[in-house]
Amino acid sequence: MSEESKESKKESKEEVQEPGTEKQTEKQLAELKSEVDKFKSEYLYLRADFDNYKKNAIRERSDTLKYGCERVFTELLEICDNFERALNFEIKPENIQSLHQGFKLINDELKTLLNRFGVTELPSQGVKFDPHIHNALGTEPTDKVEPGEIIQVLKKPYKLHDRVIRPGQVIIATEPKKE
Repeated sequence: MSEESKESKKESKEEVQEPGTEKQTEKQLAELKSEVDKFKSEYLYLRADFDNYKKNAIRERSDTLKYGCERVFTELLEICDNFERALNFEIKPENIQSLHQGFKLINDELKTLLNRFGVTELPSQGVKFDPHIHNALGTEPTDKVEPGEIIQVLKKPYKLHDRVIRPGQVIIATEPKKE
């Protein structure tokens, strides 16, 4: 048999289909279209859900940044109220000691609040200068302490958990000049 005759027989087989096959093909096609529509619908729902999730996550993050310190400020306002009461206190020579005690209590209350939220004071007086914790504002020659030791703290350093949030401002000891 020639190649042309083989090919023509093949084409005739493809053209002549059994009567039930065409209906089966249409049925399969309809089922596949139905599945495609189902998957497309599921995809669109999932995409919409994800878009809503992203919007909610952005809104929650924005709210956290905006109102995250609310608890700290609420407690800080209590301390501010105590300061106002102390400032409105009538100062007389006989009550100056109790006024001083009141301010000391307010200071302790503020430090307790800071500690509760993870803010701690770093030791500075009498320790070696650390550029990661301190800013040197000057030096002073002295032979009372080792050179490089902090002899005066102008502003105390603080850290929030494990990060320095405010370096201390200090004066550092140097060797006195020999004449």
